[in-house]
Amino acid sequence: MTTRTLFLSPRVTATGHALADAARRRGTRVETLHDWRVPVRERASAGASLYAGPLFADAVARELGLGLLEAPQDWLARLPHELTLRDVQFTTIGEARQLRRPAFVKPPNDKSFPARVYPDGSRLPGPDAADDDVPVLVSDVVTFALEYRLFLLDGEVRTASRYAAGGELDVAPLAADPRRSEVLSFAGHLVDRGLPSAVVVDVGLLADSGWAVVEANAAWASGHYACDVDAALDVVLRAARPEGEFAPADRRFRRPTPAVIRD
Repeated sequence: MTTRTLFLSPRVTATGHALADAARRRGTRVETLHDWRVPVRERASAGASLYAGPLFADAVARELGLGLLEAPQDWLARLPHELTLRDVQFTTIGEARQLRRPAFVKPPNDKSFPARVYPDGSRLPGPDAADDDVPVLVSDVVTFALEYRLFLLDGEVRTASRYAAGGELDVAPLAADPRRSEVLSFAGHLVDRGLPSAVVVDVGLLADSGWAVVEANAAWASGHYACDVDAALDVVLRAARPEGEFAPADRRFRRPTPAVIRD
């Protein structure tokens, strides 16, 4: 039986430490990569997995022989209005620079520029910082009264946590939250909505209308807040694993990782 190895980036976060401890408890090997190169002995490691940010993941995934699951870039924009309660468009930053109204703008699946409300498109990063064809999500400005993180495995909530209230950090396990049943009921609407088998979805209660999807995130790059760390690890290990382990249904959700040329 192949021993699983969980690789961490040089910048180990609180979630990285928690996942590492959980992995060791179940006999999983844990290795921290100390720079952006994978040691030759670790390349294409059998049974590898990864917890890291998108840029680091792009740099090492191929050398580790990993596939990384994530939601399609336009997933949020393709959801019906009853699940978003706001207009969301998938476009390019070049088009978004033409906006002359406030909008929340973010890169779909990375952190290439800050995700926030921009007063208008002229405040977005310019062509010197981001090419015109960089994809972005543009949505109406709304206010979430409460926000929750859900770790999903095969469409089921494996663990969840409140992480914000009134726009401020407010962390608590879902089991201790009075809105627990509402969160789980709304999560049921995400089944068969074009997601990979292992993913993180944030949902929230809009201050003036109801429950809505905030965004989808890659499990291998998401903080766990007050989620059960063992359940979160199950989702991470499914979301970042050797290319040959993916079932056909998940192959279309693999992140396109660039080939990295080493000197």
